[in-house]
Amino acid sequence: MTDARLRHGRASLALSFFVQGVTFALLVTRIPAIQDRYGISDGLLPVFLAAVPILAGVGSVVTEKVVARVRPGVVLRWAQPVVLLALLGVGAGSALWEAALALGVFGLAVGALDASMNMMGVSLQRAYGRSIMLGFHAAYSLGGIAGASMAWAGAHWDLSLLVSYLPAVVVLLPVAFIGSRWYVDGASAEKRLGEAQGKGAASVSFKLLMPLCLVMSFAYIGDSTVSNWSAKYLQDVLGSSEQLSTVPYNVYMVTTLLGRAVGDFGVRRFGAVAVVRFGSVLAAAGFGVVAVAGGAWVGMLGFTLLGLGLCVIVPQTFAAAGRMFPGASDTAIARLNVFNYVGFLVGSPLVGALGDAWSYRGAMLVPMVLVLATLVYAKSFGAEPARYGGGHERPHTVDVG
Repeated sequence: MTDARLRHGRASLALSFFVQGVTFALLVTRIPAIQDRYGISDGLLPVFLAAVPILAGVGSVVTEKVVARVRPGVVLRWAQPVVLLALLGVGAGSALWEAALALGVFGLAVGALDASMNMMGVSLQRAYGRSIMLGFHAAYSLGGIAGASMAWAGAHWDLSLLVSYLPAVVVLLPVAFIGSRWYVDGASAEKRLGEAQGKGAASVSFKLLMPLCLVMSFAYIGDSTVSNWSAKYLQDVLGSSEQLSTVPYNVYMVTTLLGRAVGDFGVRRFGAVAVVRFGSVLAAAGFGVVAVAGGAWVGMLGFTLLGLGLCVIVPQTFAAAGRMFPGASDTAIARLNVFNYVGFLVGSPLVGALGDAWSYRGAMLVPMVLVLATLVYAKSFGAEPARYGGGHERPHTVDVG
């Protein structure tokens, strides 16, 4: 595989991560507008919000089966346009069933997209022979900032959802589809590796994968806590203004971008285990600062630490699964990706229930403890490839300088 082809594949995949960051941010930051457009009651809204990650988990499981027959790049090439068109459908409908249909398609396609993107990222990292996964997720964070900014502009100018979404879809859909021409993935190489090692290579031990699944859930419980509760926490608990309460999530996204932009260098210099341990401690410290903060600015400092700490964990979890099962990394990543949605589903209701029953300060200690528990499983990030047929098989790498 030539250096130029790898570079083109890396750039095109980073573009897909960016597009997905924009798309997801445009959806989640306009949830109040979606609720108003379709007349979704407060009681029904959680059902709609829960359905998306549940269906995304289904989409991830289905992708595991599909990539046994076609390359992950083929799945990604068609899943991304479907996600964008589903977003447009959310903005274009008027009846409740139309919202349900559009969000259902969005969820299924997002599961396929997330799984296939990370499959390709792991295989490209293997080809490079060095850490590059954090860079892909940095592109996602950058897209999230761009999408949130577009959503703010739409809300500020009181634009309809369709008018807000249409320019992004018109621009990003053809760009992503054209960029998909340069996708590079190592699926065929992995299948040859699996065949060389016998049928057992295609299996993934859930016992070995479980620590990474738990870490993925813990990380997304932390992430969903920030996404769903930072504004309310700053305003209701720390007494900030309504305007200031919108800042923590933006700060979190920016620090996530910065941390991921430099994170690959840290992995190359200190190793994945050390970086994950440092990130876990920093994120736990951030939750601790938020829990004891006496004012809004101290709370903001806590959310800043959170972004810098949590941002490294998810990309390294996918990369660790790829290292652990080099002959079946697509399968491992599809299964691991389901726990992304488990954490997202659990996190927000858990913090809300604890906040109502106890206190929101106390509720912040729960994701703090869960993120800190990542230290227990940190050794899994440096695990040797799983043993197949009596020997360890290391993946082939390509030195691209």
